[in-house]
Amino acid sequence: MATHEVFNQPPPLVDYNLFLGDAALIDGVRREGAAWAEGALAAFGARLGSAEAIDWGIAANRYPPELRAFDRFGHPRDEVVFHPAWHALMALGIGEGLHAAPWSEPRPGAHVARAAGVLMLVQIESGVQCPITMTYGAVPALRHDPAIAAEWLPKILSRRYDPRFRPATEKTGALIGMAMTEKQGGSDLRVNTTRAEGAGDGVYRLTGHKWFMSAPMCDAFLTLAQAPGGLTCFLLPRWTPDGTLNALRLMRLKEKLGNRANASSEIELDGAVARRLGAEGRGIPTIIEMGNHTRLDCALGSAGLMRQAVAQAIHHARHRSAFGKTLAEQPLMANVLADMALESEAATALALRLARAYDRADDPLEAAFRRVVTPAAKYWICKRAPILAAEAMEVLGGNGYVEESPMPRLYREAPVNSIWEGSGNIMCLDVLRALGRGSGTADAILAELGLARGGDRRFDGFVARLESELAASDEARARHLVETIALALQASLLIRHAPQAVADAFCAGRLSDGIGGAFGTLPAGLDPDAVIRRTAPMS
Repeated sequence: MATHEVFNQPPPLVDYNLFLGDAALIDGVRREGAAWAEGALAAFGARLGSAEAIDWGIAANRYPPELRAFDRFGHPRDEVVFHPAWHALMALGIGEGLHAAPWSEPRPGAHVARAAGVLMLVQIESGVQCPITMTYGAVPALRHDPAIAAEWLPKILSRRYDPRFRPATEKTGALIGMAMTEKQGGSDLRVNTTRAEGAGDGVYRLTGHKWFMSAPMCDAFLTLAQAPGGLTCFLLPRWTPDGTLNALRLMRLKEKLGNRANASSEIELDGAVARRLGAEGRGIPTIIEMGNHTRLDCALGSAGLMRQAVAQAIHHARHRSAFGKTLAEQPLMANVLADMALESEAATALALRLARAYDRADDPLEAAFRRVVTPAAKYWICKRAPILAAEAMEVLGGNGYVEESPMPRLYREAPVNSIWEGSGNIMCLDVLRALGRGSGTADAILAELGLARGGDRRFDGFVARLESELAASDEARARHLVETIALALQASLLIRHAPQAVADAFCAGRLSDGIGGAFGTLPAGLDPDAVIRRTAPMS
């Protein structure tokens, strides 16, 4: 129309490198032992930041998966059909080895390199993280049975994504999901009612239901059922050994707040064929290692969402003007942007430090660190993501609230990682259990924090208070304790490794008494512009 022209609008954030434009991520990869992967991560970051990949994320959410319960003749089909954009993104992630590279190509820093890739992939589309994460976490559990591992691992470790709906023996690659929760139990898996009846040679028939089974087009699922010897772990394939469709019936796909590109289903099992994994009655111990790895990915996923939200907000504020200055130059907006940037960098630093502990599983101190910090990091990082996503959306104003913007999708995605793999209370209780075992977990935390002692007086005082709280085990105060642990670890990492302006601002805004609850309440005397410059995406 001739009545107006469009100006003072930022260009879209496309065709940029998610790795090379993220100083905190680069520093973390180098610091935690994966510098050897920088070239591959930079290439992956460029591919993800391309207009094509960004459009795939948009399309995968605009056209969600569909359930085809029956074929045209009325036979059970139980197939989920996805948009081609979903498959393109899955091929990208699988091709990068995010589902299995630390297992297929083990080396120092392998889990850290993979963590960096996950942190970038979720910024473009979070839904594909679900099957990738579950496959990654399933490998340690599958190794409980050498015969099952020998049969399935070659397909799982393959980097060839194969979406065809057919037996895994006929495919070039396989993915593993899980089906744990039931209507009556939620996080309390021990009250599961699905029955398992032995059929000989480690094969069982499962009858019951699962209230949530995410990524139902995976090739097999780890699940729990009540065998004669108690709650037991099973590998449940989509197809039986004779090539017929297993009696795993997809009753419906869930209509979720977010994570719309990924399918989540409700299922009924009608004598479905499954193989026991581990001993009868040892279902929880068998599955626990999978849960640890998937919880790591929850923290990574939320860190990635925060990074993308902050990148979008800073990009907008640097290109949008009001009252004679860009938004980023306005003192109050600069405070908000810097505060969010601190949260994002701290989340990235803690998540990558935790990934390093997975690379050093044979080190007793690192094993203790992993045991207590996995639930602590998941709790705090995942709790902060929805708050930050809302604030970042507000930076864009009305433009951020409409669906043409990426912000609504980021906002809808933000709560899921806090819920998936154990809600906040479950994480805090797990931290208390880890601290109560007398296995050196408190010592592992304090050893890590001790590396930054003397670097900031506010930090030293904060850690002194934490030391006294670690000796207590008050369940009602568990959230406060876990928050304190996470903040102390984040501050320790930033004091030791981040620029002075970042570390100073984080300690001032997170460790001092009387700080505000909203973003944008950093005290005077800091350098918010330096923090913003470090976090701004390279576009």
